[in-house]
Amino acid sequence: MDCLSSENGGPRQLSPLTLAFVGDAVYELLVRGRLVRGGSRPVSELHRLAVRQVRCEAQARAAERLAPRFTEDEAEIFRRGKNAHPGHVPKNADNFIYHAATALEAVFGYLYLSGKVDRLRSLYRFLREEESGKGGDSDGSVRPAQSR
Repeated sequence: MDCLSSENGGPRQLSPLTLAFVGDAVYELLVRGRLVRGGSRPVSELHRLAVRQVRCEAQARAAERLAPRFTEDEAEIFRRGKNAHPGHVPKNADNFIYHAATALEAVFGYLYLSGKVDRLRSLYRFLREEESGKGGDSDGSVRPAQSR
């Protein structure tokens, strides 16, 4: 994985929509990896399950659950992503929900490009554990992190 160093501006210098562009791919790869690790299934079923998790409504719900756990840096990137003005919002998407999903993707893109893969995985693991009823805090996997 290539990180953006402070010499070339670093990920904080990128627009929130650029971070979301990367974060969209990162989030989908995490989802797909989890689905494949869950066992062999027909590709059509894997696709259906992945789409259900990466659509903007699901990402907006994930953003709501993760926001209280963001570091100051992550919260700033989230705010920038939420306030970004994409060229268009898909016709079947609510504007507020689409912006929340874009903000989450911006955070995931920022973490990936910053080389903070452990933090990225921790946030994603929290979502999956909470979804399955285990709760992320029970094993200490995700708590509000300290800014670095």
